[in-house]
Amino acid sequence: MSLEMLWAILALVSGLALLVWSADKFVDGAAATAGYAGMPPLLIGMVIVGFGTSAPEMVVSAIAAMDGNPALAIGNAYGSNITNIALILGLVALISPIAVNSQVVRKEIPILMLVTLFAGWQLYDGHLSQADAWGLLGVFFVVMGWSIWQGMRNTKDNYSTQTVAELSENDMTLKQAIMWLIIGLVLLIIASRLVVFGAVFIAESLGVSDLVIGLTVVAIGTSLPELAASLIAIKKGEHDLALGNVIGSNLFNTLAVVGIAAAIEPLTLDSVVLTRDWTIMALLTAALFIMSYGYKKQGRINRLEGGVLMLVYFGYTGYLVSTVLA
Repeated sequence: MSLEMLWAILALVSGLALLVWSADKFVDGAAATAGYAGMPPLLIGMVIVGFGTSAPEMVVSAIAAMDGNPALAIGNAYGSNITNIALILGLVALISPIAVNSQVVRKEIPILMLVTLFAGWQLYDGHLSQADAWGLLGVFFVVMGWSIWQGMRNTKDNYSTQTVAELSENDMTLKQAIMWLIIGLVLLIIASRLVVFGAVFIAESLGVSDLVIGLTVVAIGTSLPELAASLIAIKKGEHDLALGNVIGSNLFNTLAVVGIAAAIEPLTLDSVVLTRDWTIMALLTAALFIMSYGYKKQGRINRLEGGVLMLVYFGYTGYLVSTVLA
């Protein structure tokens, strides 16, 4: 193994570790700063914390787009969505079946399905233009506004109650909050640069596509904040918060992360993104809808369904690896 390859692996691994840590500090600092500015706790939870766990995907994909690596940008976003549903929710459900009580969360799942179909329609011609990007970002702001409105109307909803309770544990001073907000943001950018450099170098050296690296290694790394947040939530019995984290993250990835990347640099993509990766993402989203909605009864993702989700994830990832080794 060459010295350059060792440096690239070190950059990727250290970048992913720094990415997770800096994203956590950035979100904590941003949430506390918003609290001192007078923003309602529920709004902080839904906007800053809810979507803040996708900060790694956003920065990594934006930098990848600026560097002319569109496949890495889209692979990171869609790979994170697949990881969130199949691996993270699958693992969480295996540990403790997820009961879906929140009406807010139940209403957001069909929206995620519609957003996924919209993204697939845009991918049909194999190109994401800047017009497509602004369409994605426009839908994102509409969805975010609707989610905030729903949350503020249903303050007694399980998701709303759990979000406010989670934020009450933050006891930062204003000075500490601003400090961590700035440090977290700066380190987030540095970490993302390391990840993109390492991933692209490894992909080029091994003859692996940027898309596969983005769908696997980078996607898992950037999804670690969602994994941590969901495991902590389920440990506290906050099932709706665990599921809400994943839904919010997937909405952000599909609309804002891809939208920002395509706005920076229009993305031309291989047809396999639609036929393989988007299709798996759409099927997993549909499965999440069926499992969580609970027709005429409470929605629930049980251990068997969690196990099936994880099998799908490992089967899909195994297939990607086999295409590299073939």
